[in-house]
Amino acid sequence: MTIVIIGISVGLLIAFQIYTTMSTEQTAAQAYKVIRTEKEFEVRYYPVVTMATISSSAKTYKELSSSGFRKLAGYIFGGNSSNQKIAMTAPVHMDINDSASSMSFVMPAQFHKDNLPVPNDEGVKIENSTAEYVAAIRFGGFANNERIKKYEETLIALLKKYNLKHYGNFRFLGYNPPYQLFGRKNEIIVTLHWDTK
Repeated sequence: MTIVIIGISVGLLIAFQIYTTMSTEQTAAQAYKVIRTEKEFEVRYYPVVTMATISSSAKTYKELSSSGFRKLAGYIFGGNSSNQKIAMTAPVHMDINDSASSMSFVMPAQFHKDNLPVPNDEGVKIENSTAEYVAAIRFGGFANNERIKKYEETLIALLKKYNLKHYGNFRFLGYNPPYQLFGRKNEIIVTLHWDTK
């Protein structure tokens, strides 16, 4: 009997993970254009998008991901002036640093500052991003401070190797819900001084 229960439980877990992975793959993703591809990283152009953003005093991935996600999820799940539900997109942007951290959800393409409902939480701000060229490096599995730092350092070394100048904070992009165990995708990006000529 115990073996049967374990078998059913494992089967349900596998089915749930397959469903979660498929759902994540169907989530609308922020648009960008690949400008240059190297073996270890990409250079991308991100056009302007509208984001819902919270600022935070959090200094770690765990602190920011927990508190920030709740506030932003509250907004898109109806915590706004119209009680309107707004579709989740990927990735979630996180800027984690010692001075002032932030987390942002990219709003679906049909929304902009003038047609989005006002957040009930005054800590949620609706802002336009700045168009930018970035370097992006990808890694799988679950993110934590140590892994984020490791890939930041890897990207720094690669940019030095290819003589690409960067500025601003390194940012974390997360593409998966916390309960997705397999097929996880994470990225570190940083803005580049890019000569469009």
